Amino acid sequence: MFDNLSDRLSRTFKNITGQGRLTEDNIKDAIRDVRRSLLEADVALVVVKPFIEKVQARAIGTEVSTSLNPGQAFIKIVREQLTEVMGSEAEPLNFNVEPPAIIMMAGLQGAGKTTTVAKLAKYLQEREKKKVMVVSADVYRPAAIKQLETVAGQVGAIFYPSSTDQDPVDIAKNAHAAARKQFVDVLILDTAGRLHVDDEMMGEIKHLHAAVKPIETLFVVDSMTGQDAANTAKAFNEALPLTGVVLTKTDGDARGGAALSIREVTGKPIKFIGLGEKLDALEAFHPDRMAGRILGMGDVLSLIEEVETKVDKKKAEKFAKKLQKTGQFDLEDFLEQLQQINSMGGVGGLMGKMPGMAQMKGQINNEAVEKDFKRLEAIIYSMTKQERAHPAIIKGSRKKRIAAGSGTKVQDINKLMKQFTQMQKMMKKVSKGGMKGMMRAMGGMGGGMPGGKMPPGMGGMLPPGMK
Repeated sequence: MFDNLSDRLSRTFKNITGQGRLTEDNIKDAIRDVRRSLLEADVALVVVKPFIEKVQARAIGTEVSTSLNPGQAFIKIVREQLTEVMGSEAEPLNFNVEPPAIIMMAGLQGAGKTTTVAKLAKYLQEREKKKVMVVSADVYRPAAIKQLETVAGQVGAIFYPSSTDQDPVDIAKNAHAAARKQFVDVLILDTAGRLHVDDEMMGEIKHLHAAVKPIETLFVVDSMTGQDAANTAKAFNEALPLTGVVLTKTDGDARGGAALSIREVTGKPIKFIGLGEKLDALEAFHPDRMAGRILGMGDVLSLIEEVETKVDKKKAEKFAKKLQKTGQFDLEDFLEQLQQINSMGGVGGLMGKMPGMAQMKGQINNEAVEKDFKRLEAIIYSMTKQERAHPAIIKGSRKKRIAAGSGTKVQDINKLMKQFTQMQKMMKKVSKGGMKGMMRAMGGMGGGMPGGKMPPGMGGMLPPGMK
C-alpha cells in the first residue's frame, strides 16, 4: 500500500533537501508536488485541501526557516500532518463490557468480511489472549456459513452453527447465550453483505444491531475502491453507529487513498488493515507508523511486534545457542530461518517496515519469492535426516533422487546448495564475530536468498533470535 505515493513523495523530498536553503518559491513547488501526489493516490479532495493548507501554513512560517536543516523540517511537518489525517493515535478495540464482548462486522458484498472475521479471531487469540467464538448471521448465502466454519477451524476459534432458515436476530441471541455458557471473551458476528441504498437490508442490520447491542461495529471495506471506500463508510455510518473500519486487500492497493481519506470523511478510525489472503495477515492500524512507512522511514515497532508474536522463541534461542557453541549450520537450520522470514510476510514484507528499504521493496517479486520458498521446502523435505544434517554428502546420485522426490531438477538442487553455502559462511562469521561479523558477511550476499536478485546487503537476513 502507498507504493506510488511513497515514490512520488520521496522524489519531492529529495529535491527539497538538496536545496541550500528553502525559499517561499521552492516550498511552494514542494507543496504543489505533495498536493499532486495525494490526488493521484486517490485521496478525497475534501481531505487534500485542508491538509495542504496546514502544511503550507507551517512550512512558510518560522518552523522551517529557522531550522538548521529546513528540508528535514519540511518532511517532519508532512509526516505529522499525515499522522493527524489518519487519526493521530491507534484506537484499540473496546472490551470494557461484561463478557462476551460482541463485535459486529458489516460491509458490502465481496469486501472480505468472512475472511476478516477469521483473521480477527486469530489476532485476538494470539495478541490479546482472548477466547473467541464466531457466528454467521448471513442467511442469504449458505456458502458463507460453511466458509466461516472452515476458516474458524483453521484459526482455532469456536464456531457456533447457524442455518439459512433462521432469523439473524435469533442466531445472534442464541450464539450470545452459548458464548456466555462457554465463558467466551469475544463473540464475532458476521453479517450478510449489503448496499447502503438497499433500505430493506439496512433495516435488517439496524434491527440486528439494536437487538444484540455490540460493543464494536466494524465496517469492512476493500481499500482498492479508493475514495469510494470512504464515501461508502460514511453512508453506512449514517445508518449504523460504526465504531471503526477494517481496510482489506491493502496489499493490492498501490495508491492508499482510502486509508488517507476514511478518518477525515467519516470521523471513524481505521482499526485494522488486511495485508493479504493468509489468515495471519491482519495488523492493528497505527497512524504514526503508517506515516513513517509512506515516507520511507520504515515501521520498526510493528516489525518488532511481528517478531515477538510470530517467531518461535524457544526454537530461536536453541538455534542461537547452537550457533554460538558449535558454529554448525545445517539444512534443517536453513529451512527454519527461511520459514521464519516467510511467516513474517516474506522478505518484501520485512523490507517495507525497515527504515530506508521502502524503495528497494519494489525490486522484489513477491510471487517469485513465494514460489522459491515452496520449491526449497519441497527439496529439503525430500532429503534424508542424514543429508540435512551433513549437506556435504549430497552428490550426483543423491541429487537425482532428491530432484525426483521433490518434482524439481538437479539444477534446482545445485542452486539451493549454493544459497545454503552462502548462508553457512555468513553464520560462521556470526558465531565468531557476533553482530559485526554478520554485518561484514551480509555485504556480499546478493542472490543468497530465494527470489533471485536481492538489493545489496539484503541477501542474508539476521535469523530471528540472534543478538
